[in-house]
Amino acid sequence: MDKLRVNLGLDSYDIVFEESFAELPRAMSNINAPKKLLIVTDSNVLELYAKEVKELFTECGYDVKVCSFPAGEENKNMKTILGICNACVEHEMDRNSMIVALGGGVVGDMAGFAAAIYMRGIRFIQIPTTLLSQSDSSVGGKTGIDFKNGKNILGAFHQPKLVYINVSTLSTLSDIQFTSGMGEVIKHGIIKNREFFLFLRDNVTLVKSKNPYILIKMAKANCSIKAKVVEEDERENGLRAILNFGHTIGHAVEAAFDFKMTHGECVAIGMIGAGYIAYKRGLLSETRLDEIEGILELYGFCMRVNIPDIDKVYELMQKDKKKIDGVLKFILPIKVGEVVEVRDVTKDEIYSALSYISE
Repeated sequence: MDKLRVNLGLDSYDIVFEESFAELPRAMSNINAPKKLLIVTDSNVLELYAKEVKELFTECGYDVKVCSFPAGEENKNMKTILGICNACVEHEMDRNSMIVALGGGVVGDMAGFAAAIYMRGIRFIQIPTTLLSQSDSSVGGKTGIDFKNGKNILGAFHQPKLVYINVSTLSTLSDIQFTSGMGEVIKHGIIKNREFFLFLRDNVTLVKSKNPYILIKMAKANCSIKAKVVEEDERENGLRAILNFGHTIGHAVEAAFDFKMTHGECVAIGMIGAGYIAYKRGLLSETRLDEIEGILELYGFCMRVNIPDIDKVYELMQKDKKKIDGVLKFILPIKVGEVVEVRDVTKDEIYSALSYISE
């Protein structure tokens, strides 16, 4: 097994990279997983992988039940969480039982949140099946649900005991969903590692063709960047805030469009907006702004979006959970591979950026 260790003391865990689910039972054995498991998934992944994963576990002597909910960001709410908890009760799960999150970011966020609150916290593992979840949401222990038009307003930090990445699941993704995931991957190169950024730029054809060798290499490098940030700042008290690059604007755009745009598309638009603010401040050269926009265009992102109501987007930004003491935090790039946090972005600068991305 190809593995990467996330070092968080007692909460440390491995990220496993494979081309199938074949090594999943051995990975579970390595963490001494309990015999009673609840697989949490959505209606899309239920048809694709739930049966295979359940049979693998059952053949190894696990007592497994599957809990699914309708796919979609609109179902990332407390009603669905209570449904998962109800399934835990019906399966007679105790504090030594384990939840298995099988699916994309919505599944992982909600399964993790349910695990964090059921009986004051039980163990869970992540088996991400989308590029977005494999590259970002499955690593780091952030769990949660949307609330009052705000993304991930309710939640908890709850680290998984294992992340099992099977890159073959990416073959079933639509081009739109694959592109969405690349938004977070590219983000990690921009904030922390120019070499990785250049790898993505130079291997765009192989990445988009979903070459398994390249996907595993990309996934391991990508997760290594995020893991190092999480190791230094597990609960986002400092450095980890750089992972929010593109999200301050991106989350607001996502909400303004009633989550009809993908998360990655919105993050990409947010990165362009943040890059523009940095450029106008003299922090980022025009050449580097073009470089950031260039790689996003290579991977098929829309460079601009028609925002019919800029005032609404600005209003939604004010509800962002990253707002501290009435001040919005922005992560701005100063070059590819380095960003800074600022807390003095003005309303005029935000409106200028929103106008720029909506041209």
